[in-house]
Amino acid sequence: MKIVTVIGARPQFIKAAVVSRAIANTEGVEEVIVHTGQHFDTNMSDVFFEEMSIPRPQYNLNINGLGHGAMTGQMLEKIEEVLIKEKPDWVLVYGDTNSTIAGALAAKKLHIKVAHVEAGLRSFNIDMPEEVNRILTDRISDVLFCPTTTAVNNLQKEGYDNIDCEVKEVGDVMQDAALFYAGKSKKPETELPSVFALCTVHRAENTDDPERLKSIFLALEEISKDTPVVLPLHPRTKGKLSAMGYDFENSNICFIDPVGYLEMVWLLSNCKFVLTDSGGLQKEAYFFSKPCITMRDETEWVELVEHGFNTLAGADKDKIIELASRINDTNLDFSLRLYGNGDAGQVIVNSLRLK
Repeated sequence: MKIVTVIGARPQFIKAAVVSRAIANTEGVEEVIVHTGQHFDTNMSDVFFEEMSIPRPQYNLNINGLGHGAMTGQMLEKIEEVLIKEKPDWVLVYGDTNSTIAGALAAKKLHIKVAHVEAGLRSFNIDMPEEVNRILTDRISDVLFCPTTTAVNNLQKEGYDNIDCEVKEVGDVMQDAALFYAGKSKKPETELPSVFALCTVHRAENTDDPERLKSIFLALEEISKDTPVVLPLHPRTKGKLSAMGYDFENSNICFIDPVGYLEMVWLLSNCKFVLTDSGGLQKEAYFFSKPCITMRDETEWVELVEHGFNTLAGADKDKIIELASRINDTNLDFSLRLYGNGDAGQVIVNSLRLK
């Protein structure tokens, strides 16, 4: 059996590492990795393959720095060429990026079966490009591998019981990764405070809205006066802040360069709490038993909010500051198993192999 895996963004590299290990341990399964190039910064792309022992992609399409339409269109064209050449049994896509929908579309139009890892997630904000990507990918996939019961329920409510596909709850591959790589973490090669909050900001809904971006960073500046905020700065966010005239030199925030996954694991393991607008980091905070403040108006990971591990703050400066000030008052039970048993990667590969 041959699987073509399509990846292009940081969280997908981590998920692919988990499933690639399972494929390597499974007889009779061949994997061909296609990297669209969506994340092109060396620190945000190549380093993941080096650190995580992922097989180097057989194809690197080098498609990046474009608008949604141009990027997705070029990916669709180039992925189709790869699929015609490789003739796989399955195309495996992850998450909710432009790479995800392009890989699924290219496969479906060539009558190649599609498996979607992290299916069934919904933020219920159709203005988010990620929401559009995940909904459309789910609809054309043959197997939908869901990380949670909530994701399965979302698909059932949308009528997937009446669609010719298989919906399967497998647990979350990101938990597999957290368990596997926790002992391999490494400290970033930069001076860091002994006590700190870890922060990431990169979502378009925040970076493309000057008022939201300004409000978030005013909150982070204030929080940093009491608890230093360490922020690996995404290139797009840096560009948007620079365009606003942000005073980096006099900032209270500890900005560092983008980090690899093993360095991010170290930061997660050693931080006090997490502030983020990332979908993946919300879960990773939970995996490493850290409270999380999410600077978005909604989240796909509703079970984290329901159990109090994650709190939504939007871009409200005062609310972000208030939640950070109350972080010491939280008493959370991180022993709950919300995302499976840490074997999702092997469950996925075994399921595909039996089809």
